[in-house]
Amino acid sequence: MNGVKNEPKTVLYAEDDENDVFFMERAFRMAKVEHPLRTVPDGKHAIAYLSGVEPYADSTKNPMPGLVLLDLNMPVKGGLDVLQWIRSQPFLSELPVVVLTSSNQESDVHRAGILGANGYLIKPGEPDELIRMVKQLHQHWLVEGHRPTRFLQVGQVGDANVEADVKGKLSE
Repeated sequence: MNGVKNEPKTVLYAEDDENDVFFMERAFRMAKVEHPLRTVPDGKHAIAYLSGVEPYADSTKNPMPGLVLLDLNMPVKGGLDVLQWIRSQPFLSELPVVVLTSSNQESDVHRAGILGANGYLIKPGEPDELIRMVKQLHQHWLVEGHRPTRFLQVGQVGDANVEADVKGKLSE
């Protein structure tokens, strides 16, 4: 080893609802996730962040994320549009993208999978469920460093059956 410490990978969270951002930031603190959470209010800002253009041009303040959490229903540019853009960029081809949304519509799940999402999660309604979900995302994508290989549809983490399913799928 060259003695250089690996910095925690940033997580980019594209979400327009300030309440959801508040609860996600709280869940990261409560789960003791050491990876910085950066938030952007819509798809246009997500693309600007990932492109490294203003107001996100300073890569020391806005490092390339190790994981993107993407809401579907955002103003200006929706999550599926951002996902399609991400997958069209060669320099982002290995970037894990997990859709985190309130939509449980099969058409959204199907389209996200086709466009290259690595996972699809329904936003939990309870703060403790969100903390559990954050811990699982953290362990799978950031600690264990799984490479994106296939689409994981895991539903709601708070449901006991789905929670067991999440653990099984995330451990594969």
